[in-house]
Amino acid sequence: MRNIILSILGVILIIGSFFIAKNLIDNKSKPKPVVDKVVKTVYTDTVSNTTIPIIIPANGSLVAKQRVELYAEVQGVFKSGNKLFKPGQHYKKGETLIQIDASEYYASVQSAKSNLYNTIAAIMPDLRLDFPNMFQKWQNYLNSFDLNKTTPTLPKMTSDKENYFITGRGIVSSYYTVKNLEQRLAKYNMSAPFNGILTEALTTEGALIRSGQKLGEYIDPSVYEMEIALSKSYASLLKVNEEVELQNIEHTEKYKGKISRVNGSIDAATQTITAFIEVKNEQLKEGMYLEANLNAKEEPNAIEINRNLLLDDNKIFIVKDNVLDIMAVKPVFFSETTVVLKNIPNGTIILNKPVIGAYSGMLVKPFTENPTTTTDN
Repeated sequence: MRNIILSILGVILIIGSFFIAKNLIDNKSKPKPVVDKVVKTVYTDTVSNTTIPIIIPANGSLVAKQRVELYAEVQGVFKSGNKLFKPGQHYKKGETLIQIDASEYYASVQSAKSNLYNTIAAIMPDLRLDFPNMFQKWQNYLNSFDLNKTTPTLPKMTSDKENYFITGRGIVSSYYTVKNLEQRLAKYNMSAPFNGILTEALTTEGALIRSGQKLGEYIDPSVYEMEIALSKSYASLLKVNEEVELQNIEHTEKYKGKISRVNGSIDAATQTITAFIEVKNEQLKEGMYLEANLNAKEEPNAIEINRNLLLDDNKIFIVKDNVLDIMAVKPVFFSETTVVLKNIPNGTIILNKPVIGAYSGMLVKPFTENPTTTTDN
């Protein structure tokens, strides 16, 4: 009997434990974990469409607009002048650059001129008898003939008889022989074609100069040109006489120039078009490297942002109710660091700086900058 009672109590205890345990399990409530919402602070801008000037960057080195390479056309010894023939030497227009000893050639020119004078003088008696009405003009020609000056032009012949008579005596051929010698004699003295400076000197005083030898280079240092090559897509935007802003590579000095010429053809190899920018400034030197900013055109109803903000598929992030969204845009011009966009409504809030790991639907909080601490930050 005792064992039966203990068995019954054991069963009752087990059943009771089961129900008690089930009741505890049913009444147990687990608190759900609270997920913290991560809200990133972002820099934003409000879109206000304006007219954006399209500026095309370019660069190049300066070359004097007026430059002359000096070559000898005659042979002789380089004579010393009032100024040394050295780089950096300034000359005024018409001043002698190079003087070559022409004493021997000068004597041959004077001999030819004397022969011409004697030939004309020998026909004067025949003119007095056969052509009295033509005698006086040829007499005046002889009176104006000076061996130390340039040979004057022959009198104009007014009749066929006069022409046959003068030509038959060999006067016309002698005259042009003398003029040819005089033209060559002038090449022994080389004068400055404009006010400028000698930038290269390849010979010195006393040296023997040969025909065809390069003697140096001469430039006008007041006006320079810079050659730039731009993409063919900008060909229609380039306008002659349009102002251009230039600066040195250190960005410490700025200069004003203008487009002087635009090449009419496109380079087939590089698909670029060449333009020339004219600039005047006393501080400039030939060979200086400058950067140019060409005002190509103005794009209305557009904004300019950093290129890092433009996504690969021509979209940008915008902020709506503190949530990131994506908007398709139309890029119209790319520079090295920025891009000009269209099709963005006014008042749209866009990112001002890239956000790492940004995605559509991301919670963000626009950053409000304290004006009083801007400098310290």
